[in-house]
Amino acid sequence: MTAQSNKKSLFLLVTSLLFGVMFLFINFQAVHAASMKTIKKSAPCIVEQIRLSVPSKNRRAWLMAEEKTWKPWLAQKDGFLDRQLLWDRHKEEATLLIRWSTRERWKSIPKSEIGEVQELFENVARDLTGQDSGNPFPITYEGELLPQ
Repeated sequence: MTAQSNKKSLFLLVTSLLFGVMFLFINFQAVHAASMKTIKKSAPCIVEQIRLSVPSKNRRAWLMAEEKTWKPWLAQKDGFLDRQLLWDRHKEEATLLIRWSTRERWKSIPKSEIGEVQELFENVARDLTGQDSGNPFPITYEGELLPQ
C-alpha cells in the first residue's frame, strides 16, 4: 500500500466515524426532546400545606403524635411522595408540607378516612399533652402549592 492510499483509507475511516458520532448525537437530541415533551405533559406534583398551632411546651408531643399516626398512614397512600414538618418557634406554629404525585391522587382519598386518622391523631395528642378534650394542635390554615 502506498502512503497516498493509506491517507485515503484514514480519511474515509475518520469521516465515517464523524458521521456516526453526528448521527448518534442527532438521535440522542431527538429522543431527549421527545422525553422532555412527555415530562412537561404529565401532571406536576402538588404540595399540600397545613399549618397548626403548636405551643413550645407541646412541640415534642406534636412530633410524637405525627410519628404515630399520620406518618404510617401517609406512607401507605398511593401518590404520597414525602413530607416536611417545620416549626416556627416565634409564632408557635407548625407547617406541614406534604408532596403528592398528583392532585387527583391526593384528592381521591375519602374524607371519612382522613377524618379517622385525624381523630386518632387528636386522641394520641391529648394523651401526650394531658389535654382532656378537643384538638391540642388545631389547624389554622390548609392550602396547596404548585412547585415551579
